[in-house]
Order: sequence, then C-alpha cells, then structure tokens
Amino acid sequence: MDHTIIHPLIRKAYSVLDGQPISRADALSIAENVRGADLLDLVSLANKVRLKFAPAVHACSIINAKSGRCRENCRFCAQSAAYGTGIETYPVLAPEAVLEAAGKVYAEGVRAFGYVTSGRGWDKPDAEFRTILDTLDLLHAKHPDLRLCVSLGILSEECVKLLAEHHVWRYNMNIQTSPARYGELIATTHTIEQKLETIRLMKKYGITNCTGGILGLGETWADRVDMAFAIREIDVECSPLNILLPIPGTPLEHEKPVTPADAAKAFAIFRLVNPTKALKFCAGRETVMKDFQGLLMLSGLNALMTGGYLTTRGREIAQDRAFTASLDGFGAKD
Repeated sequence: MDHTIIHPLIRKAYSVLDGQPISRADALSIAENVRGADLLDLVSLANKVRLKFAPAVHACSIINAKSGRCRENCRFCAQSAAYGTGIETYPVLAPEAVLEAAGKVYAEGVRAFGYVTSGRGWDKPDAEFRTILDTLDLLHAKHPDLRLCVSLGILSEECVKLLAEHHVWRYNMNIQTSPARYGELIATTHTIEQKLETIRLMKKYGITNCTGGILGLGETWADRVDMAFAIREIDVECSPLNILLPIPGTPLEHEKPVTPADAAKAFAIFRLVNPTKALKFCAGRETVMKDFQGLLMLSGLNALMTGGYLTTRGREIAQDRAFTASLDGFGAKD
C-alpha cells in the first residue's frame, strides 16, 4: 500500500490554490470523512492556501469596557444576567481607563485595539453611547495609527453612522454558528437577522467587519460548514474563531470540549472556504488547545488575539510575539 497517496478529497481541494472556490458539498465531505493521519495533509493544504492568499500574521488586543448585566440569554456567555457566573460587573469605563489600557498594548507593538461592551446594543445614542464616542475620539487623538475595532451589539443606523464618524475601522459582530440554528444554539432574545442587519449597516458606512463564531456549542459538522459559507457570503474582512470555554453557571458548562484534531479540521475548512480573509484564533487558544496551539496556527489561521479576553485571561503580548516569530520557519510573514 502506498502511504504517500493524499486522500482524494484533499487532492481535489488543491484546486483552491488555483483560485477555484470549494463547494459546500466538498467541504462537508472533508469534514465528515477526513481524519487521522490525513488531517496533517489537510493542515498542510490550508497553510499553503494561507501563504498564497493571506500570508501576513496579525495580532489584536481588546478591552472589556462594560462587563456583565446583559439581558440577552446567549447560552455560552459569562456576561448574561440570566446565569450566575460570578464575574465582575461594571458600567462603561471612563475614557481615562481605556486610554491607559490602549497605551500599554500600543507600547507592546499592537496596532489593532478592540473596544467591547456587554449588552444587546443601542437603538439611540444615549449618554453611555456618547461616552463611548468621546473615548474613541481620545484614542484616535492619542494614537492616530491605532486601528479601532468596536463590539457594541446590535445597533441602529443612527448609531452606526456615528461610529463611522468617530474613527471606527472595524466592527465585531459574530454569527457564532450556522444561521439556521442560531435560535436553538445561541439565543432567543434576539435574532440572527438583527445581527446581519448590523453587519450590512457597517458595510453601508464604510466600516469593515469582523465576523466569526464558536466551535463546541453542540453543533454538527454541517453547522460548522454552514457557518464558514455564511461568512463567505457576507464577505467580511476578518473572522474570529473561538473554541468554547465552558463557563460554570451557563447552559453549556458541561459541554464536551472540542478536540485539537477537530479544531484543526474546522480551521482548515474555514481557510479553504475563505482563502483570502483574516482568520483569527481567539478564545480557547491557550486554555483549551494548550500544547496544540502551534499546530492550529498552521491550520490556515493568520491572526490571533493576544493579552486576554473578555472574562478570561490569555497570554502576555511578549509571549505571543515570540510565538508568532517561531512560525516564520513554516512560511509565516509578520
């Protein structure tokens, strides 16, 4: 038996390197049939696709600018008031606190900074929203080359327009899973269509989009493939991919963890479906994947979140800088 033969499904997918989009049927076949040693061939192909179409490695950092007290019932989220998770809660931070945090990551060389708040979002620009706008203005004045990304939930057109006028470069609005199963797997207090409308409004006003999701919610491989293709259809610039951190007190606290092999397969499929986009490894990179995060960063990913997450800690920026530098031998370009 010739063990050097590449799995026929992976061999067929090499057409992505020639600029031919992979079909949903082929992506699902890979998801359901490629396993074991063949996974390394899939990872290799995904890395080649990344190197050809999206070689640069990027890093960003975020601040939890408003924590907890959220009235939405997202099943995975520590910040929902529907669950007793014991996290620290606080209102929108004063501008000075945000500037201090941004200054620290800026000094470490990070040039993309995410301002994130808990809650459903805003229909009208109230006093709290005006504080956010003032903070964005101060951040831009202090660090004009700092790319500002915000995540404020579902917004009205009036609020989106104001963000565009106050230096926002990118907006984070995750679809989290297959749009068809959003109400079942994520939340019932808002709809996927409300989130998609916010994304469309960002496009209308010239704000780029950061739209991804979570692996490990109890979804199927078909759901993961559906999410990858939904993101391709929306045509966003960046997709953050998270591994579920089962938070005690949430409905998903006992969900079975995603294996490194399944994470590698999922990331590789996302790269084949979205060859030119930024795919960012976020939550779960250090805490769930641990020793496998290097392999996973070679599964088609070209971006990472560094310095911590909303309610969980991450790695120090200096550690991640050394980590990404170590990927150079595999063709990564910073």
